[in-house]
Amino acid sequence: MLRVTVELLPGGREASRRAIASACITRVTGGMSPDYRVVLNEEFVEAAHEGEVRSYPRWAAESIWDFVVRCVLGGLTKREELPPRPSALAIPLLEDGRVRYVRLDDIPPRARAAFRASLYGSTVPFIAAAEGETAYAWDWLDFLHGRRAPRAP
Repeated sequence: MLRVTVELLPGGREASRRAIASACITRVTGGMSPDYRVVLNEEFVEAAHEGEVRSYPRWAAESIWDFVVRCVLGGLTKREELPPRPSALAIPLLEDGRVRYVRLDDIPPRARAAFRASLYGSTVPFIAAAEGETAYAWDWLDFLHGRRAPRAP
């Protein structure tokens, strides 16, 4: 088995590092061009991505990174093709006349989980007309710009 781990080092500090994602790559068949099973796990994503890479010529690639990238793609897309680049988040900033806010339901699930973790211990606005959870717009913008990191409770 091959495990690839992605670590975050806040401010470049080794002592603060933490794993935020991993790929477990397991050989399923033998031979010169074996098949592999891939399981991708990621912080703030509950369900793992799974896939496979079939008939990979083990010793033909110039770099292990060719194999790793194909395995990651196999786990994400079920193909050895790069999906389209995601577009920037366009979450509406709303206003109720006194405060600007965002609705957490408008934020995609992975970003919402990380943003929610960054709000731990913070106050949030109560907007009577808004459905669901809300957060101050400045907290959302700080999060997007990397000035507000997820925190563990």
